Amino acid sequence: MFLKLKAIILLLFIFLHANIAISQEQSFDEWIISYKKFAIKEGVSLNTVERAFTNVRFIEKVIKYDRAQPEFIEDTNTYVNKRATNQRAQKAKKLLKNNIDLFKKVEDNFNVEKEVLLALWGIETNFGRHVGKMDIISSLATLSYDKRRRDFFSMQLLTLLKLIDEKLINQDTLYGSWAGAYGNFQFMPTTISRYAIDFDNNNKIELKTSLEDSLASAANYINKIGWKKSTHCYVNITVPNNINKKYINYSAKKIKNKLSIKQWKKKGIKIINEQNINNNTKAALIIPDGDFNPPAFLVFSNYEKILKWNRSLRFGISVCTLAEMIKS
Repeated sequence: MFLKLKAIILLLFIFLHANIAISQEQSFDEWIISYKKFAIKEGVSLNTVERAFTNVRFIEKVIKYDRAQPEFIEDTNTYVNKRATNQRAQKAKKLLKNNIDLFKKVEDNFNVEKEVLLALWGIETNFGRHVGKMDIISSLATLSYDKRRRDFFSMQLLTLLKLIDEKLINQDTLYGSWAGAYGNFQFMPTTISRYAIDFDNNNKIELKTSLEDSLASAANYINKIGWKKSTHCYVNITVPNNINKKYINYSAKKIKNKLSIKQWKKKGIKIINEQNINNNTKAALIIPDGDFNPPAFLVFSNYEKILKWNRSLRFGISVCTLAEMIKS
C-alpha cells in the first residue's frame, strides 16, 4: 500500500530524547537553523526542508491561543451549548440525507456510527466551513520553539515534514488551526500518519477537499483506538455531597477509579433519565467544573475514545451530546 502510515511515526518517538540544543537565549531564527539540521538528520530531504521553511515565521497569537483554550476557560454548560446546538444537528441530518450512501459505506466498513462522525465533523470545523487559515508549518514551528509543549509539537512538525517529503500531503494546502490541525476533522500530523486513508483511491490523502477520504480517515481512527458501536457514551447524574473526592475525575489526562453502575448506585449516584445500561458496566465519574458543581456524568469506554481526539472533558460531552441529537 502506498501509504507508509504505520511505519513512519514509530521512529519519531526518539525525538523525545533527541539532542537538539535549545537554550533560553536562542532566537527563533537560530532555532529554525538547528531544527532544519535535525530534520535532515532524521531523513527529510534537503529540498523539502528548505521549501517548507521558506516563509516560516513566529506567530505570537498562536502562543496566546495556546494559553486561552475554550476547553479550559468556559464552564461545561456554556461550552456544550455553544457546540451541540439544534441548528447544527439539523445541518448534520441534511448532510446525512444528501450523502447517505457514503455514510452507510463508511459505517459498514469501520463499524462507527455515522452520527458520531457527523458530530465530530460539526464540532471540529462546522462541517468543513471553518478548517482554519493559519500557516500550519509556522504554527507548529512556533509551538515547537515555545517551551510549554515543545516535545509534542516538535514531533508533529517532523511528522508533517516526512508526509510532505513522501508526497502524501501537498504543502501548498497546509492551512489549518493555530495548533497545526488540518482538514475537515482537524487531524494532527501524527494522526494523519497513523490513520489517514485514501478512500477514493486517487493516490492522494485529501482531508480538506475529499469527503470520502475525510470520513473514512476519521472512522478508521475511531475504530482503531477501540470504539464500540451501539454502546453508551455517558449518562447525566446527581452526586451526593458525601461521596469521597478520590472517585471524581476533574481532568481528561487520565480517567481513573472506574466502578460498576451497581457500585455507583450504592454510593448514592443517581442517573437522570435512567437508561437501559447493564448494572455490571464499568464507568468513571467526571465533574468538569470541579468539586460538586453540576453537571456531573458517568462516562463509559467510548467517551474515553473521544478524549483521544481532544483531551478535554467538555469536548467529549459535546460530541456525544450532538451525536444523540442527530440520532433523534
